[in-house]
Order: sequence, then C-alpha cells, then structure tokens
Amino acid sequence: MKIAVVQFNPIVGDIAGNARRILKIAQEASAKGADLAVFPELCMVGYSHHDLLDNDYVVTSIEVATTWIHEHLPHDIAIILGTVRRNPSPHGKRLFNSAAFLESGKPARFVDKMLLPTYDLYDEYRYFEPAKSQTPIKFKGLKLGIHICEDMWNLEKYASYLVYERNPLSELIEKGAQVLINLSASPFSHGRHDLRTELIQDICAQHRVPFLMANQVGANTEMVFDGDSRVHAANGDLLCQAPSFEETVLYWNTFDQRPIAAPTHDRIQDIFDALVCGIREYDRKSGIFNKHLIGLSGGIDSAVTAALAVEAVGAHRVMGITMPSEYSSEGSVSDSHSLAHNLGIPCHTLPIRGAITSFKDMLAPLFDGTKEGLAEENIQARTRGLALMAVSNKFGHLLLSTGNKSEMAMGYATLYGDMAGGLAVLADVFKTDVYLLAEFINQRAGRALIPVSSIEKPPSAELRPDQRDQDSLPPYPVLDEILRLYIEERGDVFSICDQLGHEEDFVRDILSVVDRNEFKRKQAGPGLRVSKKAFGTGRRMPLVMKMDRFALEQLKQELNVEANA
Repeated sequence: MKIAVVQFNPIVGDIAGNARRILKIAQEASAKGADLAVFPELCMVGYSHHDLLDNDYVVTSIEVATTWIHEHLPHDIAIILGTVRRNPSPHGKRLFNSAAFLESGKPARFVDKMLLPTYDLYDEYRYFEPAKSQTPIKFKGLKLGIHICEDMWNLEKYASYLVYERNPLSELIEKGAQVLINLSASPFSHGRHDLRTELIQDICAQHRVPFLMANQVGANTEMVFDGDSRVHAANGDLLCQAPSFEETVLYWNTFDQRPIAAPTHDRIQDIFDALVCGIREYDRKSGIFNKHLIGLSGGIDSAVTAALAVEAVGAHRVMGITMPSEYSSEGSVSDSHSLAHNLGIPCHTLPIRGAITSFKDMLAPLFDGTKEGLAEENIQARTRGLALMAVSNKFGHLLLSTGNKSEMAMGYATLYGDMAGGLAVLADVFKTDVYLLAEFINQRAGRALIPVSSIEKPPSAELRPDQRDQDSLPPYPVLDEILRLYIEERGDVFSICDQLGHEEDFVRDILSVVDRNEFKRKQAGPGLRVSKKAFGTGRRMPLVMKMDRFALEQLKQELNVEANA
C-alpha cells in the first residue's frame, strides 16, 4: 500500500479554505498512486480552535465541509482527516475529537480521541468527550490502528506527572492493529524532535508494528508547529521524515523498509526557524497588516527581532523607528541605523525629548515636592510606546514588541511602553539565548548583520544616566538558569539551591519578583512559544496571591512541635 503522510498547515476557522486544500492534496496524492492519505488532528478547523467550537454553526460548517470532501474524493483513494463529530449521547461533552476515515461511495467511519490533555496549552476536556474504546479500521487487507495525538503519549516514562488510566495503543494492538497511525497537532518546543523519536522507537519496541505520524505544521497565534511527520519501521528504524516548518507530503510504500539517517537538529537554529515561522504565519493568517514595525534601541533584543522579521516577511515589509531621549547613547542611534542598513529596511529617527518635557510639565503640579524616580523613567518608555502605536494605527503596521523571557519574568519592562505591540517575538527566549540567536544570524549571513557593538555593549534600558540591566538584575547567565528551573522545570527554592548552589534568600527573592509581575505579563501581547513552558495560555497563575516560600518548612516545624507536645 502507498500512503501519503500530509504535513498540513490549516488556518484556524477557515473551514471552507481548509476543506478545499485537503481535497486538492488528496486528488494530487491519488494521481501519484497513493491508496491512503493521512492528514493531521483537527485539520478541518485548525488547532487551537479554543471556543470556536462552542458555536453550533462552526460545528455544522465542519460537518458540511467533511461531507463535501467525502462526496468529491477520487474513487481510488481513502483519506483519514482530523475533524469533530457530535456526541449522540445526551450525557457528556457535545463533541468528539475525531479522525474521519473516508472512502468514495462508502459510509464514513470515525475513530475518537481517548486521552484528552488538560494541561499547559491544552484544554481539550473543555470541549470533547473521551472515546470509550478503540478499534482498528480494516483497509486493503490491513488493520489500521488509528489514534490521535495524546493517545500515543501514555507511557509512564514520558508522562511522570500525567498518567492516564488507559493506553489506547495497547488496546489497538490487542485488537489486531498491524500499523499504528497517529494524527497530531503537536506544537514545537526545542528538543521536541528527539523526544518524539525516542517515544516512537519505544512504542515500536513494545508493540513491534510500524508507526506513522502526520503532524500539523505552521503557527496559530502563540502555538508554533514544526511538523516533524514521519514513518518508523516495526523495529523503530526511521523510514522517512518530513522537513521541519514546511507544508509537504511524504510518500511511503509499506513494503519499503530501508532506514534513513535521522536529521540532526541544532537548538538555536530550531528556535530561529520557529520564531520566523511564528512571525510569518501570524502575518499571513491575519492578512490585515501591510508592514511590521519595530522600535530600534541599538540593543540586541530589537536587533534580533528586526532580523527575524526580515527573514519572515522580507525587508520591504519591515520598518524601524529609533527614539532617542536625553539618556540615549550616541551608539543607540548609530547602531540602529547600521542595523537597518544591513537589513535593508528604513529607520526613522523620532526624538522624544520634547514629548517627555511636555508630559513632565503636565504632571508637575501633582508631582511637586517628590523625588524623581521610576515614574519619570517610565514616561520615556511610555512615550516611545505611544509613538510606535500612533504609527501602527496610522499605517496599519503590526508592532512587534522586543522584550525577552528574562525581562518578562522579572517585570523588567514597562506596561504601555516597551511592552506595547501585537506580537511578542522573544517573550519565550531567555536573554542568554538572544545572544546565541544574534551570533547564529550573523554566522548564517556570513557577515555582521547585527552590529558587533549591539552584541557586545552592556544591556541597558537607558532611562537614567549610566543605567545598566545588571544594576537591577543578576548577571543573565545566573538569572536565566534560575528562571529556567523555576518556570520550565517547576522547581522550588530548595531544589534550585541544591542544583545551583545559591543562597536561599537570593533565589527566593528572584522567584518572588517573578510572581509579583504576573499582572504585567497578563497584559502583554501573545508571545511565540518555543520552550516547553512559556508565559501566556500555558502558564496560568493568579494575579493576586501571597505565597511564603519558606512556609512549608515552618509548617513542618510547627507540626513537629505540636506532635511532640
């Protein structure tokens, strides 16, 4: 049997457009001799759909489009596609997350998703009822073990904190499945490729059948999908694999068991590719912005953001603005213009001294008798935000904010100032990785697209004389490792101190700052997710809370005293 593995890039909500492209790809696969084409999870509506599925007309549209595809399929090909179907029972959720098996002239058959993730970015139990059972589908003499995304992840090794009671793959194998076919909407995070490979090889070692995965590609708001679709032999050997971040179709003949070498992945290149994909797809799928606008400071964050935007949409659709104040160094302006020249983008200079003076004069009666401090510093940042948003509104440009994950974690950013923007490009990239991205961009170009001075100068917000980031923050290599353990590994004060050897008070103070600044992140633009735990939808923390990080030890002591009294 010849199978087409379709690494498909849907647009969320564009049900008619997605359906037309699905049918076209199926027709092309048929013309190339494919017997079966496999499309990703929920490709009819796109992932993540969020509360679109609460609208009955959306569900009806999906049903109509799925039926239309079925009626127009070539007679010599079957397809498996991710869709939704209504729950016929009066009990439970209204919908199933389903794989539709469609053959011309035959009734549709459905396989429903059993394991519904409700953690991090995922909230599927909000919408779907889990499948009660799993049964293979017979096609051309083979029993196909069709299952959906999370259904393959219930191996305790890979789900130490999330173990479901059932294992859909084992149930499919027990009922005679001869090949496992997975429809996925599995988002990118750095290191995900290797994790998928290890997982699938373990599945093959356990069940001794071939494994095929068709994964979504592209990006939808903060979620970036790398694709990474592939086929593994029954012994776990990789037989074919799609390139990352490209919509494509793999063709596999089931008799072909020749292994290929797994492609190598560089973490920083993967992050670069994911961010470029995220910007490009946000732009393309929104379809309402004519250019991308960036406030250029002469520093590394805005420089990397500009370079990523140029890679994503082209220099002709990117514009920079530099906005010097009385505290801006000469290099801030000259490095901004050097960067713009290297990238081939325009850079306009808008001095903001006069605007800052006007704001201070306006506030003088209220501020009279007080000492200048953070409020006055933030007037500068907010003046820049006001100017950038005015240009964005006037010309229909998408403003890209440039703050990195380290700054966002520590609240080292100004609400309605440098946080202004419609897409936060670096919000899931620690500062130490921003430097590595800058080096990668220059190596890739074979020249210093990002000026060396922007990379080597001490980072500064330039809101007061001789200001440096490390006046307020620990050195970034120290800070970033603490933040990574806290945010991405869910560490606490004591485990972080044990791993890194820091004093408890030092770590506790950093974690407290992270928690106190949740209110800022709540108001930030959506950030492109490239790690396994990003700020935003996947990390939901209370804005108002009181958490004593030594309370557990105190509680233990108090209980011991009480027990021994």
